[in-house]
Amino acid sequence: MRPAPVGFQCPECVAAAQAQLQPQLARAQRAVRTRTLRDSGVTLSLIAVNVAVWLGVLATGGDRSRLLEVLALQPTASCGIGSRVYINVTAAQCAAAGGDFYPGVAEGGWWQLMSAAFTHSNVVHIGFNMLALWFLGPQLERFLGRERYIALYLLSALAGSVAVYWLTEPGTSTLGASGAIFGLLGALLIVAWRAGGDWRNVLMWLGINVAFTFFGGAGISWQGHLGGLAGGIVIALILTARRGRSTPWPLLALFLLVLVGLTVLRTVLLV
Repeated sequence: MRPAPVGFQCPECVAAAQAQLQPQLARAQRAVRTRTLRDSGVTLSLIAVNVAVWLGVLATGGDRSRLLEVLALQPTASCGIGSRVYINVTAAQCAAAGGDFYPGVAEGGWWQLMSAAFTHSNVVHIGFNMLALWFLGPQLERFLGRERYIALYLLSALAGSVAVYWLTEPGTSTLGASGAIFGLLGALLIVAWRAGGDWRNVLMWLGINVAFTFFGGAGISWQGHLGGLAGGIVIALILTARRGRSTPWPLLALFLLVLVGLTVLRTVLLV
């Protein structure tokens, strides 16, 4: 017999009970994993889209892929002639020189405001972003629900792109999901605060990421990071103010119209 918290137990009885419980525990663990994957369907889909675009870039030349010129966010057009890229060149001038003309947002490449948020140029870039998406996304997806979570992600990505469009030099090319990721981080801060959770811990991680944005070296788009962060905070405030009721689509549509208006105004100023 073995001493137990209450009385004594025989080893054979304990072994028999464990043998009966193990199949039940295994089924429970499988059910938890299945439920976790099911509740993270949107996050997994977003990761799949990002990976698919990256594989397309990789298959067409990697850093030298022409697909990057089409999908990345460029405020104004560029002209590729051989290994050189020129800006402030019209389509006619580019064609006359035998180059490839890539329109920027100002020339009608409006899709870049969204496509850039799903485009990466190397494995380190997409690896860090997708890892962050996997850690942040499922929590918000379960809390907000799929529709609201999709709205949060896409509008945060667009807010980051609009900030890039306004605050970067015309010849700059920007890509990556970082704006959307920062939007999720800002939204997680608001959700933790609204729900009475440990928002200070989230704020600490947010501060670390903001510091890395400015001191992590060249090539980091602080414009996209801060634009996505601001967008995620605003959207989360809208969504959590009416949690449990119908989705506040009119307010989300108003925020979208603001972003569209800012894009149109920037285009007028550039053209």
